[in-house]
Amino acid sequence: MNAAEGESAGVREAAFVYRESSDDHRTRAVAYSHLSVELGHLYMEDFAAGPERLRAHFAQVAPWAATARSLAGPKRRVSTCFLVDDYFTQFSSPAEAIPMVTRAASKAGLRIDYLARESACAATDSVRTAELLLARLVKEPPVGGNGARPPVEESGWFCNGVRSRSDVPAQAMSTATAWEPPLELGARRHSVFLDAQLWSTGRDGRRLWSCPFLAAVWQMLRLGLLRDRGEVVLPPQSWDEDDFPEEWHRLPPVLRLNPQAPPFCGYRTFSVLDSRFLPVEHAVRMILDHTAADPAAMRQVAERSVAEGLAVPPALAERVLYAFTTTGTQGGGT
Repeated sequence: MNAAEGESAGVREAAFVYRESSDDHRTRAVAYSHLSVELGHLYMEDFAAGPERLRAHFAQVAPWAATARSLAGPKRRVSTCFLVDDYFTQFSSPAEAIPMVTRAASKAGLRIDYLARESACAATDSVRTAELLLARLVKEPPVGGNGARPPVEESGWFCNGVRSRSDVPAQAMSTATAWEPPLELGARRHSVFLDAQLWSTGRDGRRLWSCPFLAAVWQMLRLGLLRDRGEVVLPPQSWDEDDFPEEWHRLPPVLRLNPQAPPFCGYRTFSVLDSRFLPVEHAVRMILDHTAADPAAMRQVAERSVAEGLAVPPALAERVLYAFTTTGTQGGGT
């Protein structure tokens, strides 16, 4: 009689293991590059203008990308990425647009390691990406607030301070309230007040996320700090087929174009953007300043960066760097 038969013939002793349910929660780690360089964030009109517009864009980006790589150091891991807007406008197709972008980048001496779809920053079939970040926003109650303005979860508006009191209607039979200017929390001498719309609501009741909020999600993905119940959100995927699909939704949310690329996520991010994105990124930094990232993910970054001799700022917004340039493009995705 073998061991298995002996076990089945005898009386099995049940072994019970007790543990807290929180023990089942694990925050998965991701691999990190030292720097994630964004080579562009273009919209329908940029692609519609043809290859010349794309070549002009990458010609402007190339010197800044080279500078970022040089400052990172010769032994540092640097990955590149590119964001395509398939959220606000469905245009062209991956089969047409992706080769056009990669060829234009190549002519400027650049290689795109990862390409991402902006619609994935809103939601995919498996995860409501934007809502993950919304749940991490930390609201600062304004001094003297009376609750007249609805919370961000209802209004879709988020600011970096105290709004002007003129937007609060006076109650019946009460004395009119004198106008008071808005105030930036933590302002240095003078306020730069910002009130950003995170989404609008369509006739069907669905949210249309704003460009600044999706860009904030994009930065959190690149920093490797967005989690869904401990799981990594939108890990890069390879495309094994010979040709790209005709529909954007058939493409992975984050596509690895270079099989030998360093990791997608970076301890820091650097974005080379057209100057039209300056107000958008101002809102992005405000959102990041009010985001409480997953503490376990933050701890993983801190431990790994220290082990590699790299100082990473504790504030999220300070990990995000930019170069704003002008490529002759017009318009925007908002």
